Amino acid sequence: MMWMLWLLLLVWGGYALWGQRWRIAPLLDPPEPDLPPARVFAVVPARNEANELPRTLPALLQQAHRDLVVVLVNDHSDDGTADLARRLAADINASDRLVVINAPALPAQWTGKVWAQQQGAERARAFGAEWIWFTDADIRHDSHVLARLLATGHCRQRDLVSVMARLRCHTAFEKLLIPAFTYFFAGLYSFPAIGNDASAAAGAAGGCMLLRVSTLDRIGGMAAIRDAVIDDVALARACKSVGARLWLGYDPGVNSTRGYTTLADIWNMVARSAYTQLGYSPLALLGCLLGLAVVFLVPTAGIVFGSGELRLLSVLTYVAMVRTYSPMVAYLGCTPAWALGLPLSATLYAGMTASSAWRHHVGAGAAWKGRSYGPAVNQHEHSPSNSCTMRSHSGAERE
Repeated sequence: MMWMLWLLLLVWGGYALWGQRWRIAPLLDPPEPDLPPARVFAVVPARNEANELPRTLPALLQQAHRDLVVVLVNDHSDDGTADLARRLAADINASDRLVVINAPALPAQWTGKVWAQQQGAERARAFGAEWIWFTDADIRHDSHVLARLLATGHCRQRDLVSVMARLRCHTAFEKLLIPAFTYFFAGLYSFPAIGNDASAAAGAAGGCMLLRVSTLDRIGGMAAIRDAVIDDVALARACKSVGARLWLGYDPGVNSTRGYTTLADIWNMVARSAYTQLGYSPLALLGCLLGLAVVFLVPTAGIVFGSGELRLLSVLTYVAMVRTYSPMVAYLGCTPAWALGLPLSATLYAGMTASSAWRHHVGAGAAWKGRSYGPAVNQHEHSPSNSCTMRSHSGAERE
């Protein structure tokens, strides 16, 4: 136990002092006044999003960048999503910026969100788009977000620019679990490595992805990831495989409006795709659960049950752990005390991951909004090393 704690202290201490993944960086570049003109089509898949659109669509339609068209793809909604979108645009005199199309019936071997994105991308390409801005119906963008995305793409010569949205943290369970959600994602998918052209690392956050149409054409369109449940990372990998240059970071102007108010809401969100991240591998699941227990629970046990040097080592390890977590807690608007709960958050995520595996083995599979995706879908996308707990607020939790 003593040797294990010394090792954990060295790992957590080194991570706290020199690690980069827990820092809120990089950030989008500020808008550039002299950028060349760019024709952008925003593509918004929307399946029964009448509750979210009043909080998000007007902001999207009112982006400061002038040459923007928003294509809302109505994915067989039965709550009036399409009509509401048209009314919202008319209310702010932005009907000329909005195109509403209906997604055709979902073909076999396509996931719902990717199929809707494909319809929007085809419309954008037909009208001469240079960039496609893939975003979601529950993401609210400040008025200069698109200008900052374009500035980052142009100044850094990037082909795919993506932003990890700030997730909502209003309820107690959201404050306990949502910052950990993003913290784990950033730890698993190194943002600096993703932006390094010499690295094979690839990742994106599906709530906000600006992609060059020429790059989309090079990978063969959205058909290249048609069966991906975790579509954003799949898209990033497909792009990097053809030499595209990626950027993934943060911007406080990109905010999710969707709430996960109870433990059950968050549990179901994570459990429906966590085992997909592990490649449906029982061995990877076991390694993941053991890793979480050692990294997060051993220091906690040392504080509670240890004494003397063992307790001291445990306290120092816990302090280093909380130090790396505190910036994310603050970024998402939570009080600093919530950072103390990271071991509990990790334990709950371990439970969600085990639950995801159980659902798979009893035949439940990944499911969302009335559609289910079994292991036959998404086989090309993930290896066991990619993740051990959860998904970003991006692709998997919305189809």
